[in-house]
Amino acid sequence: MNQLAPALLFLTTIEVAGMLRISRRTLERMRVEGTGPRYIKVGPGKRSRVLYRQQEVEVWLQRFNYGSTSEYGR
Repeated sequence: MNQLAPALLFLTTIEVAGMLRISRRTLERMRVEGTGPRYIKVGPGKRSRVLYRQQEVEVWLQRFNYGSTSEYGR
């Protein structure tokens, strides 16, 4: 049985910021603080390209999925 691997979709900082409806700078700050979605750096050095796997962004968003306000802080 041959199953196709799911395609990896990589998003840029601008694309993820737009998806989350936050500024690029806010997403960059979240990256520095370690509070945003997981990311990868393509290449060595400080100026290497940052990409996000779409699946990682979706997993990160699931952490903030609530059914009522009484669930906050759990």
